[in-house]
Amino acid sequence: MKIKKEDTVLVIAGKDKGKRGKVLKAFPKKNKIIVEGVNVQTKHAKQTRKTPSEIKHQEGPIDVSNVMYYESRVKAPTRIGYKFNGTEKVRVSKRTGAELD
Repeated sequence: MKIKKEDTVLVIAGKDKGKRGKVLKAFPKKNKIIVEGVNVQTKHAKQTRKTPSEIKHQEGPIDVSNVMYYESRVKAPTRIGYKFNGTEKVRVSKRTGAELD
C-alpha cells in the first residue's frame, strides 16, 4: 500500500468524491484507510449510569483504491512510485519526480 498515515489524499470515487483530507489510520492488510472528514458515519451510543445517550459522528474506512495522494506543491493529485537511494527505498511522485518521504 503506497498511502501512509499523515498523507494528504484526494477522494476520486464514491459519495465523497472531490474531498481532501489527512489519513488518520491505515489498515494495510485490509487495504483500507480512514480519512479525516470522509465517509462520516452516525453512531448511536446508549445511555449508561455515567453518560447520557448521544449521537456520534465518526469517519469510517474507505478502500485505498478510491483515493490518490495529493501533492500540495503542485496542488494536484499524483500517483506514487518507488526509487532506491543507495540501500533505502523512497516514495516518489510520478507527476514531479520529487521524493515524498
